[in-house]
Amino acid sequence: MKRDSHERQEQGVPCMLPKAAQLLCLTAVRVSLQDLRKVSFRGLRTIELLRTPQSNTTADGAGALMDVVTTTTSSGNGNQTCTPETELLPGETEVREGKAAICFPSANEVFYNPVQEFNRDLTCAVITEYARERLAQRGVRIVVPGEKERVVVCLSEDNESSETQKTTEQQQQGKEGENETEKGGDKKEEEESFVTASVGERCEKGLRVLEGLAASGLRSVRFALEVPGLLNVTANDFSAKAAALIARNVRHNGVAHLVQASQRDASMVMYEARGKKERFDVIDLDPYGSPSSFLDAAVQAVGEGGLLCITCTDMAVMAGNSGETCYSKYGSVSIKARFCHEMALRVILHSLDQRANVYQRYIEPLLSASVDFYIRVFVRVRTGQATVKNSASKQALVYNCVGCGAFHLQRMGKRMSHGKNMKYSAAIGPPVGTSCEHCGQRHQLGGPIWADPIHDIEFVQKVLSAVSTNPSRFGTSKRIEGMLSMMTEELPDVPLYYALDHLCSTVHCNTPAMLQFRSALLHAGYRVSMSHASRNGLKTDAPPGVIWDLLRCWEKANPVKRERLSETSPAFRILSTEPTLQACFDVREDANPQSRKRHLVRFQENPQANWGPKARAKDRWATHSTHGGISSELEDKRKLCQNKRKNQVTDASQLKNFPCKRFRKGTCTHGDKCCYSHESASDEADKME
Repeated sequence: MKRDSHERQEQGVPCMLPKAAQLLCLTAVRVSLQDLRKVSFRGLRTIELLRTPQSNTTADGAGALMDVVTTTTSSGNGNQTCTPETELLPGETEVREGKAAICFPSANEVFYNPVQEFNRDLTCAVITEYARERLAQRGVRIVVPGEKERVVVCLSEDNESSETQKTTEQQQQGKEGENETEKGGDKKEEEESFVTASVGERCEKGLRVLEGLAASGLRSVRFALEVPGLLNVTANDFSAKAAALIARNVRHNGVAHLVQASQRDASMVMYEARGKKERFDVIDLDPYGSPSSFLDAAVQAVGEGGLLCITCTDMAVMAGNSGETCYSKYGSVSIKARFCHEMALRVILHSLDQRANVYQRYIEPLLSASVDFYIRVFVRVRTGQATVKNSASKQALVYNCVGCGAFHLQRMGKRMSHGKNMKYSAAIGPPVGTSCEHCGQRHQLGGPIWADPIHDIEFVQKVLSAVSTNPSRFGTSKRIEGMLSMMTEELPDVPLYYALDHLCSTVHCNTPAMLQFRSALLHAGYRVSMSHASRNGLKTDAPPGVIWDLLRCWEKANPVKRERLSETSPAFRILSTEPTLQACFDVREDANPQSRKRHLVRFQENPQANWGPKARAKDRWATHSTHGGISSELEDKRKLCQNKRKNQVTDASQLKNFPCKRFRKGTCTHGDKCCYSHESASDEADKME
């Protein structure tokens, strides 16, 4: 049987690891080359012993020519598996997450953060639904363990015309292929035309996945064990020790037929895959810090309609602490405001779209999440010169009042339809005056940011349905269900949000209940929703003037002591104006969202003590002698590094060599007990003679 181009590319490719990494690989295998030639693996066609070129050396020059074992799969249905190696090496620790069992060294040599299990669970769920849609177009139906079959209902009335089938998800399964348009024929023949792809099997028409910064390979191994419909997964890392650990964990989990370890620069891997036949279907980038240096390569290396999964953990930059740094990395100025977490999502989406536009490509955000201490976006990348022209009208500048927090958006471009044609022009602005009309303070200018919807609600609902009907699949299913439910409730066409506690703090009044204020906005005829990015966030299409009118009405029922307010303060100027509407704070039924009524886990509590971003992965770090050498506990490192200047020990006798500044001024009260020298300049000169 003739193999396709993807199979020819993947079979017989050596695992390009440095010598030190190969040594660890062979140690883990624990068999001789003679024994390997005698071993027969069920489901494998051949075992190839490939030699690493002499030129591939590590930085320290360690190692010699060594044999690296790679397995090639049979060209049949691809339902092969590899026998996992369950034996641990001395000093290793096994960590289980999902269906993966990952071996970690005792020292903190490879980056791993268990708090980001939610990140990895959500990624597996999103890629599964993406694969369901993408592979249905290729005639492949995926099967996920734990999902029950869907009921397929034919809604067509004309048997002679093309029939459209709609799936109703009673108990989620993986038959997305039956959505496709079919011509006459019975259902049984159509089902036989589909190829079934299960978890852990190599699918010849499946997705090509790249994890550019794999570290331990945990994410890639989980893809192989939990996401169906994969052709191959490339787990890449620039670190030699990380690449060796990836290869170790791939064999430990028996997924060598799906996952290939790679030790290269992530940008070069993506730049070399810019050709249409070499592009990846899915690219996952989860760096330590900013992904900005990889975005240009990523938007080129992903295939047409491919999926980009991007994580940003540099929230201090994206949330407004360093607007100039944010501009240098993402081409957008971040501002410190209460909506900073959603603005961070829109900053990275703007940066992705801007870089894609250079190559006549554009993005379609599928899901954007602000989680804990990082943000995560899933975008589809497409090509189209005509659609790229719309990109300017999707970006906007943000005018934020530093006094009251009212904000306005200024679109970068304007588009108008003339029949079937679109006309583009520069936008008209600005939307604000030289000072805020409500409090008289100045405005900050931020952006540009992505001003279009940040979620594809239909896609989010599919992921939500799959997770909620199969809760045992992920360890964080409850949190995923709660967060995705909030995303479906958000107003898609309303960028950014207000924080109710901040609004009340501005006018120094007590805070109404969230349901009361939401009800007041609904009574006034405006839409309102919560935001998954903030517990107190309010997304509404009401203008700032209406919001302040509601708070003026609330303040009349809950008076503020005006004599304590400065005449130049935002509170005094806002409350000095009479409201133009009569607010009603009676609670409405539709003011309470379904996610709140169902008591879903919408905002995660602290999962563990001292949780958050972990330290950057290092080979080793020296500790105090009382700790007995190298420690693997980050808590020990934190205790050692904190308060260094306060707790530093100095030799008091050495301080006598320095003159006392207070003695020279005649203000030292310590006398002879002073630790510094009280000798005059003349005495010091006599000593020198």
